[in-house]
Amino acid sequence: MEKNTARETITVPLGERAYDVLIGDGLIAEAGRLIADRLKRCRALVVTDETVAALHLAALDASLEAAGIRAAHHVVPAGEGSKSIAGLVGTVDAILDAELERGDLVIALGGGVVGDLAGFAAAVARRGMPFVQVPTTLLAQVDSAVGGKTGINTRHGKNLVGAFHQPSLVIADTSVLDTLPERHRRAGYAEIVKIALLGDADFFARLERQGAGALREGLPAAIARAVAAKAAVVTEDEREAGRRALLNLGHTFGHAVERSAGYDDRVVHGEAVGLGLALAFRLSVALGLCPPEDAARVARHLQAVGLPTRFADVPVPLDATSLTAAMAQDKKVKDGVIRFILVNRIGDAFVSNGVDPGALAAFLAAEGLAPS
Repeated sequence: MEKNTARETITVPLGERAYDVLIGDGLIAEAGRLIADRLKRCRALVVTDETVAALHLAALDASLEAAGIRAAHHVVPAGEGSKSIAGLVGTVDAILDAELERGDLVIALGGGVVGDLAGFAAAVARRGMPFVQVPTTLLAQVDSAVGGKTGINTRHGKNLVGAFHQPSLVIADTSVLDTLPERHRRAGYAEIVKIALLGDADFFARLERQGAGALREGLPAAIARAVAAKAAVVTEDEREAGRRALLNLGHTFGHAVERSAGYDDRVVHGEAVGLGLALAFRLSVALGLCPPEDAARVARHLQAVGLPTRFADVPVPLDATSLTAAMAQDKKVKDGVIRFILVNRIGDAFVSNGVDPGALAAFLAAEGLAPS
């Protein structure tokens, strides 16, 4: 990714819970000062995973120490397996073992798993503590670190236990993306595409023109545009009572695929979202809502950047029965009806009131999934 001396500050204006999202190169080296200037806390627990700790924990520690912030560490295994009841208990215990008070900080240094886990622990420890997101993956920087959704997975599905708990500050250091494996860069990019598809056709057209180069060319600007769009939605609908549900475009299918994979690394979240985006557009075509050429454009762009667009593209055994059962556990289900985010066209998404089960079964069959 190109170096960019420009820095962006995007404010999420939620009244007493308002916070800034800082985006730019080299921000981890300044994190201590940025935290101290805004939050004036002197003690913290840094929650991170083993992979990120080896890459970035020392730099964050040095920055915190220089700002007079005393920090303990809690390092969890990398991967979705840490987003569990056991992972939550271990993180809360680490907060209490560090003897942090209610006004001290939890700092999440890592990707979406660490951010969700640390944020949920901060939401429940001492009945609520402030926390700071320092996202180190593209997916976390453009999506999960912003908006206050925290949670863990259970055997019933993804993110079904959690809390809305807004961060006090988000520090998105774009230079750390240089250490990101290409697979995870692609996975994070899926969330940028999602933002464009649900409400910004011009943004998608720009990404489309860049093709595979969109994974690197102009990425800081794309991150800022995606964050600003998400901040606007969160401000309008903080607790997903309405419009915020649009941010789940591609996620009903995606979460079901992740559950079928047992949340292992055969398919990572952004890959599942990429697949889900293509499926949501094709389902919309099948229901007579969306022009077929729009679905084709989406699939071409996702393929160009190396994301899956067909069930056969992910190394997970799938069948229509189990996938439908997994979708029935989706958070958007209401009165037993699976609600999808569907589209009228690129840049125009909406929350459906439900898809006829027969139409869904026919679509899954057309996509190559037979009943179990």
